[in-house]
Amino acid sequence: MRTRAVGIATGVVSWVGLALAVVLVVHVVLTVGGANPGNPITSTVKDVAEPVALAFKDLFSPDDAKLRTIVNFGLAALFWLAVRAIVLKLVRRLN
Repeated sequence: MRTRAVGIATGVVSWVGLALAVVLVVHVVLTVGGANPGNPITSTVKDVAEPVALAFKDLFSPDDAKLRTIVNFGLAALFWLAVRAIVLKLVRRLN
């Protein structure tokens, strides 16, 4: 029973952490690629990415908006991947 619960928890943590990082990376790609901000896909991704970026979204403020997005949202994606790895390691120790 315990092994099954740890397996489920590991899967959930893995997918959630990966999904958060992917949303942030997609936002970076759409911004750098010059996607139409009025497009519903672009605006939805931005609306989801901004709160997920936490305090990283305005950590650095270079003049170039694209560079600002790459650095800040890219760091946020790396943060979520690191959190994912740490939590996965902790959950696996419960087994």
